[in-house]
Amino acid sequence: MSPNDWGLISMSRFRILLMSGCLCSVGAVSLPSLFAGEWPQFRGPNARGMAVNTRSLPIEIAPECRSLAWKVPLPPGHSSPVVTEDRIFLQAVDNNRLLTVALDRESGRKLWEQPTPFSQLEEIHRIGSHAQCTVAVQDGLVVSFFGSAGLSCFDTEGKPQWFLPLGPFKNTFGAGSSPLIADGKVILSQDHDLDSFLLAVDLKTGKTAWRVDRSDYLRNYGSPVIWTVEGKAQVVVAGTLRVTGYDLQTGAEIWRVHGIARFVSATPTVGPENILYASGFAAGNEVGGERFNVPAFNDVVAETDRNKNGTFEEEELPDGPILMRFSQVDRDKNGSLSREEYELFRRLFAVGRNVIVAIKPGGQGDITESHVAWEQSRFVPFCASPLATESRLFTVRDKGLLTTLNLRTGGKLKEGRLEAAGDYYASPVAGDGKVYLCDEHGRLTVVSDADDWQILHTADFEENVYATPAVVDNQIFLRTASRLYCFGRRPKLAGLDRQEPRTVGRAAR
Repeated sequence: MSPNDWGLISMSRFRILLMSGCLCSVGAVSLPSLFAGEWPQFRGPNARGMAVNTRSLPIEIAPECRSLAWKVPLPPGHSSPVVTEDRIFLQAVDNNRLLTVALDRESGRKLWEQPTPFSQLEEIHRIGSHAQCTVAVQDGLVVSFFGSAGLSCFDTEGKPQWFLPLGPFKNTFGAGSSPLIADGKVILSQDHDLDSFLLAVDLKTGKTAWRVDRSDYLRNYGSPVIWTVEGKAQVVVAGTLRVTGYDLQTGAEIWRVHGIARFVSATPTVGPENILYASGFAAGNEVGGERFNVPAFNDVVAETDRNKNGTFEEEELPDGPILMRFSQVDRDKNGSLSREEYELFRRLFAVGRNVIVAIKPGGQGDITESHVAWEQSRFVPFCASPLATESRLFTVRDKGLLTTLNLRTGGKLKEGRLEAAGDYYASPVAGDGKVYLCDEHGRLTVVSDADDWQILHTADFEENVYATPAVVDNQIFLRTASRLYCFGRRPKLAGLDRQEPRTVGRAAR
């Protein structure tokens, strides 16, 4: 008998055992590893928001439904779920402890939690969280980022590996950008009111590989992504008037595209044909619309600077966009606005542009129009990142305005208003011909992944949702303010396990 014949017999025997439900493992390989996909960071592989290893996803998902596999209580946090072969990782805050939490993927049962040390909890927005960022997982290591507390690394069993203190950051809304892992490096972008930077540290040791000064970038919250161009990986970050690409190995800047908003919350995405899509939205930066009109410092200082100290204190400013953003314009947080701080924001209000920009690969330096495929200024999301599927770009704006754009031209395909008409902080995700969206109030909408999208299903989870769902192995993991839900069954269970979905943390039906 030849080796090939033995291989055919072995594979046939494997299929028989699998179909009969008798196979528990093959050597050291368990059934989950034969089928499992992974969702290793914010918005999944390279932050695309596209389902992994999925052929069938449930349409009807709700707090109680047939597709519910389990739900479990969680401490508060906006961190999105990250999914590996057998575990789920999240960040949370419990009794002022900054926690990295690991759950069993099959049941939702908590496996471990580990705290990250801190000297003082950083300031956050009124609807924010001290666990706003999403972990990144690779090679058996879990990296968490808790803003001014710093970066923590654990192995998947919860054993601490290293800790890198960072901050404190000058930012009254807290940190929001999540880390990613690429080529053995943890990449972290931190744009704040002062001292912004892009950092790469060794995944195994936590030692700094390189650090890039971004002090001319102000407060931003989008996460970095990897863009591979001509076989070389770049780190792409969108923030403060431009999108910038850096060499992954050295941190050297390769290119930049000018002309976006002064403030960016959305994460870029790489779509089909290797086109990069980035968006930025800030109030008063509407293209062709009404803009904030701020008088020059010299024109108002004589009458407004009542104590004649050459700066503006908060009580000296008239109502307007500068006063509304006083803590942000006050970059050094000394309680007053210098001429430089005031004039910087006056310029940002004047030149920022709310746009979605499509960038073709291969540019160097300040990219000209030859590498900008198109830009669109009418359908720009605020926090929710754009979603590039097969041939269309989905954007969801606050008040439930959902739009599809042509990936190649930026032209509008369809726009409509969803019943879930709240603000959108969770980004849309897609798979199996469906797009899943959830507004701040926990109202979920499933639409068809089509130019002329149609609503397939709606549900109300009756509590706030800020985390972006994970979609992997025919399953959807959705985090609400107090729970994590798992919908759907993994491929390994299809035809093997006919039991009802297990119940964890809820009454049996």
